Order: sequence, then structure tokens, then C-alpha cells
Amino acid sequence: MVRLVLFDIDGTLIQSGGAGEKAFAQVAKTVFNMAEGTKGVRFAGRTDNAIVREMFARHGVPDTPENFQKFLDAYTFWLAELLPKIAGRVLPRVHEWIAELRAMPQAPLLGLLTGNIRLGAQIKLAHYGLWDWFQTGGFSDDSENRCEIAAIARDRGKRLLQRELKGEEVLVIGDTPHDIECGQSIGARVLAVGTGSYKHEEMQRFNPTWCVPSLEALTPATACR
Repeated sequence: MVRLVLFDIDGTLIQSGGAGEKAFAQVAKTVFNMAEGTKGVRFAGRTDNAIVREMFARHGVPDTPENFQKFLDAYTFWLAELLPKIAGRVLPRVHEWIAELRAMPQAPLLGLLTGNIRLGAQIKLAHYGLWDWFQTGGFSDDSENRCEIAAIARDRGKRLLQRELKGEEVLVIGDTPHDIECGQSIGARVLAVGTGSYKHEEMQRFNPTWCVPSLEALTPATACR
């Protein structure tokens, strides 16, 4: 039985209408004078800190702790400003999945495994009414490496559950090859969903445990038993 379920955010739980990327672009332009700061930068499945580091390198900005903090502080401001102005949505069956997981006789712990910084994750999920359902997680604040974030999220789950976790007792749900890779790195079951920028057919070659078009195609009972 699965005891810990770790969800990615963008493309898995929600579609924010590109609010995160737009907030990055605003910070690049208004704070660091990068007219096209996000041009050519790939966002899907990556950590916020790794994206900022790439932008700094492309535009000759020193990647000092002070500049990172300055960027991310401005990013969370713009993210909160933009989310109410951009059409976004909770993805199909997310509410039902959460409700069904919570209703299980041995309900698993629910957490996040995301490339968002923690405050960015909170701003996004609170806007869509989802933040309070998650008890733990791993974030870009913890590491720029998704596999390291996965291990941190698992270990936080272990401490809350006060028990060891075998790989098959963890379920990672995400919409990119990065999610598959980081789930596999901790030996977890991986459910890949084609609700982000990758089609589920593209992700099948990375050998997740399940690969489906959306959460509508699989039940929590099947994934967690």
C-alpha cells in the first residue's frame, strides 16, 4: 500500500495560464533590465532556482545569493499579482483524487514534489484552493536538483509518518520526464499524466509505472494498492 503521495504542481494539479513564466519575465524586465529574459528558457519540469541561474548566465548577471533572493522576492510579488488576472484552472479529477485518497481506510500522507520555491507553490495552490490539503513536500528552496528534492520530500514524509518507507510505498505524480526521473531515483511508483506540455505518449519511453492522458484515466485505489 502507498503511504505517501507526492504531487507535482504545474501541469499536474493546475494550469495557471503561464502565470509563473509571466512573473519571471516581469522580474527579468523590471528588476534586472533583461528585455527578453525568458526567451529560449524551458520551464516545464525544472526548478525555479535552476531557471533563474540559467537566466543570469545568459544575461551576465552574477549568480550571487543576494541576486537570487532579489529575483525570487520580486517573483512571488508578481506571481500573486498576476494569478487573479490570468485564466487558469484546477485540472480534471484533481479534487476527486484528493478526496478519494483522504477517504481511504489507510489514507496516505499527501505532499508536494515540485520545482517551485515553497512560497511560490503556496501562492499558486492557495489561489486555487488546494494548498491546505498538503502536509509536506520538497521544493526548489531545498535543491536545484529534482532528484535531491524527491529524496528530501520522501524523508520529510518518513518523519511525519514516524516509519521507514519502501520505494513502492511512495507514489510520485507528475507531467514531465523530470518527474518520472526523480520518482524513479527514490524507487517510487510513478504516475505520468499528459496534462502538461508533454503528451503521455512522449513520456511512455521513460517507463513510468503508469502513463495516462489525465487523472481521469486511473483511480487512486488502483495506483495505491
